[in-house]
Amino acid sequence: MVAGPSGVGKGSVLAEVRQRFPEIVYSVSATTRKPRPGEVDGVDYFFVDDSTFDQLIATDSLLEWAEYTETRYGTPRQAVEQAVGNGQTVYLEIDLAGARQVRQSFPEALQVFIAPPSWKELRRRLRHRGAETEEEMDSRLRVARVELAAACEFDHVIINDDLQRAADELVELSGLAKGKSSEQSV
Repeated sequence: MVAGPSGVGKGSVLAEVRQRFPEIVYSVSATTRKPRPGEVDGVDYFFVDDSTFDQLIATDSLLEWAEYTETRYGTPRQAVEQAVGNGQTVYLEIDLAGARQVRQSFPEALQVFIAPPSWKELRRRLRHRGAETEEEMDSRLRVARVELAAACEFDHVIINDDLQRAADELVELSGLAKGKSSEQSV
């Protein structure tokens, strides 16, 4: 599983790894937020309304879920369990609360935290993204402080100061560089 604060580049690092290793299963999360420009339902996220998300929780259909800045996100359970059962490497891109929940179901999972090179750079990346209002960005930064303080809970911390190097490090940790999937997928 890959976690880290909003704007740190988790998605970019994972996209680079997936480009190199298309056989990796990337878990698509469900969310109650509206799509950003260019996002595609079922590819970037499953965009659902609150009542559908409530139903996913009630039926234990989510491996993990959390509310993040007034929006809910969750990982559909069935696809992940099926892929892991088939011996495939699965990457989850989740937040701190989700990572803590996944540890309960998959304690053997490789747990990687992506960190920014500096607080100043994280702020710059969030501003450059331009996807949030100033209030939303401030909220994300408050959450980021808590998440950065919890980096020590993870097996490894990768500083995303260079996309290619960060992706190389994730590939190495996952065992993909040796031509085999990590036994610690998820």
